[in-house]
Amino acid sequence: MSELIASSELIAVVGMGATGVSVARFLKREKQRFIMLDTRQTPPNLERFIQEFPGVPFELGALSEATLRAASKIVLSPGIALREPAIQAAGQAGVPVLGDIQLFAEKATAPIIAITGSNGKSTVTTLVGEMLKAAGRKVAVGGNLGTPALDLLADDNGVECFVLELSSFQLETTGKLNAEVATILNLSADHMDRYAGMADYHLAKQRVFFGAKKMVVNRDDPLTRPPMRADAQVISFGLDRPDLKQFGLLEEGGELYLAQGLSKLTAARELKIAGKHNLANALAALAIGHFFGLQLDVMLDALRSFAGLPHRCEWVAESNGVVFINDSKGTNVGATLAAVQGLSRLPAKIVLIAGGEGKGADFAQLGSALAENVRALVSIGTDGEKIAAVARERDVDVIAADGMKDAVEKARDLAQRGDVVLLSPACASFDMFKNYMDRGDHFCRAVREVLA
Repeated sequence: MSELIASSELIAVVGMGATGVSVARFLKREKQRFIMLDTRQTPPNLERFIQEFPGVPFELGALSEATLRAASKIVLSPGIALREPAIQAAGQAGVPVLGDIQLFAEKATAPIIAITGSNGKSTVTTLVGEMLKAAGRKVAVGGNLGTPALDLLADDNGVECFVLELSSFQLETTGKLNAEVATILNLSADHMDRYAGMADYHLAKQRVFFGAKKMVVNRDDPLTRPPMRADAQVISFGLDRPDLKQFGLLEEGGELYLAQGLSKLTAARELKIAGKHNLANALAALAIGHFFGLQLDVMLDALRSFAGLPHRCEWVAESNGVVFINDSKGTNVGATLAAVQGLSRLPAKIVLIAGGEGKGADFAQLGSALAENVRALVSIGTDGEKIAAVARERDVDVIAADGMKDAVEKARDLAQRGDVVLLSPACASFDMFKNYMDRGDHFCRAVREVLA
């Protein structure tokens, strides 16, 4: 490890996933000594780590409290909770515990746009990045989406802005981000298997605003409002009629428009992304870009050409007047609620495929949306029956499916002309699939096979 030594301090990096490996690369570039720990006996990146960091020590299995206490600091991967006993003991002994985003914030020299929320953050992060590119800015996009944040620093020559998607897990270990623009897009119950409750989850998300110069809030969600400071610069977006300089929707002559104040910007029908939740995402991106100094005409051109992201209300096929939509990224109740309400086209209805690993969520919140918008529920996975119970209480027809192809076949048979067959599970995928992308791919493949 001689090439790494810059001091006698030893940093403990916990977690050998993509984030942990990016931390290791960063520390190597900074010539810092470190040791890697992972709670798994055979982490998936083990061989890659050994090849990339020969001679760097690592420990696998149960975390060693002695190793952590002896470290100068602990860099914790987002997948590992702060309440892990060995981490707690080291922290109580005075060892600083931080994450990759804090390291990034301390090192980055270009402004940061920080985006978090329960739903829509990948879409908004990508869209803001596209707007910046269209404006001729050199931008680096990553964080919880795509490239780990610290890897963005490895080739940041001339970068004029970093756009980061941030999860609550990443924010837990971030002290002061000092973003140029920060936002919480929305907040709904998620990861309740990790947090003590909604208040605990809310506090983690609020950390995105620490040190921020400008803040973007969602008028439709009071939980997105920041702790106010005398010098705070705040702008809002929402699906209502906006006040002066704010972003929202105007209706005129039966046409819906995205607007800033009383100025119509573009008709909603001109956008390729569908659903009211995507109108909120578009308005959020416009507010962020405006606060960063981008010209509206440039942002609107980028917005009109933006086709959305895979697995996020992605159009898959249409057959006999029925549209099939892949929203596999709907891994929590809030995301599915947004998709169901956003894609509703009454009097047509939605045939919803939902279920999976529920993460302790309260599915009762889906009740009204199911009653108003859903013709039938096709339940799948470990917690599909919990969603089915809510649907039955609202007199929605329910049928259980054995696997994704069976679910698509049953949904097709239940759908009527004009309906939408929507995969939006309100659950994680790990009970049946590798991840939400794998689940979405199975859905798309099943749709093609069933419609062939």
